[in-house]
Amino acid sequence: MKYTLGKIEKLKSRTAIQDLFSEGKRINAYPLQLIYLPYSFDDNALIKAGFSVPKRNIKLAVHRNRIKRVLREVYRLNKQLFIENIKTPSVFMFIFMAKEEINYEDLTLAFKTISAKYLIKIKEDEQN
Repeated sequence: MKYTLGKIEKLKSRTAIQDLFSEGKRINAYPLQLIYLPYSFDDNALIKAGFSVPKRNIKLAVHRNRIKRVLREVYRLNKQLFIENIKTPSVFMFIFMAKEEINYEDLTLAFKTISAKYLIKIKEDEQN
């Protein structure tokens, strides 16, 4: 598996983002929140991901941009946790909910926790 995050894997569609926020399901694992929605694409991407840091929580743009860079890096290195167990194309939005920056290791741990919660939720949805 390639550890890349190419253009095809980034969530940029305005309609997909609107559908995601209106119909998507949420999972929380402090300091992250994952919003996900099964969604079909024209291209053959399995997952499209977006990353957000609210201005309300982190005031300075340089800090928000750094957190987004770190989030993308954590996702890039750990996206196999999602890809190996997903069957339908989906859109993801990762939102950083803390009011202060946290270090890389804690963010990696939160990402792994949220991926585990996501897999449990998907299995529950498949059974129902």
